[in-house]
Amino acid sequence: MSKDRRTAVVAGVLFIVATTASLLGRLVFLDPILKEGTDLLAKVAANQNQVAAGAIFGLVAFFTSASIAIALYPVLRRYSEGLALGAVGLRIIEGVLYSIGAIAVLSMVTVARELVGAGAPSSAYLQASGSLLMAVRSWAGMAGTLAFYPAGLLYYIVFYRSRLIPRWLSGWGIVAVMMGFAASILVVFQAISPMSPPQIVLNLPIFLQEMVLAVWLIAKGFNPSAIASLGSSE
Repeated sequence: MSKDRRTAVVAGVLFIVATTASLLGRLVFLDPILKEGTDLLAKVAANQNQVAAGAIFGLVAFFTSASIAIALYPVLRRYSEGLALGAVGLRIIEGVLYSIGAIAVLSMVTVARELVGAGAPSSAYLQASGSLLMAVRSWAGMAGTLAFYPAGLLYYIVFYRSRLIPRWLSGWGIVAVMMGFAASILVVFQAISPMSPPQIVLNLPIFLQEMVLAVWLIAKGFNPSAIASLGSSE
């Protein structure tokens, strides 16, 4: 297996791992517990292992997401070093911001433990701390998406120009990240609610595109003629 073929397979696997870990962490472990309500910390205290597991899955997803651009960089830099480097930088920022959200969730477990043994005078303070940590998690996640979409746009532009993958697939990615970015902007300005049907619909194309891209990279790899043409020009 050539070096470029290995890069494609690794990137494809990373796409799948990042998406799977993110969905498991959020939908299976965290969302059933971290819902708005006055008993938030009580639910966290009663489900500490589940919340901690969700945060760990989140950390796996976030570090894997940053690794995608790093894995693609050696190939993409041959076609546009500036865009490839920009994608790496933005995805690292994304990973850092998402990690802050995961740390906020783990901190909520600590606050919830304190609440169990605290008296009434401390209860209000701890509840306020829990609400603050939830806000940190929410806004760190939102800021992370605002780094993710431009990063995706950068490497999809390189893909489109270089024809390393079919243009219909890279073009789909360009349109999909623009839709997802628009959804994030609408959430920031409170035009739509987080995880509302409009946001889910606007993000569905990039979810589907990344899964198709992952399978393509694993099964087909990069376009051999695009790799060969660059070698000839060099």
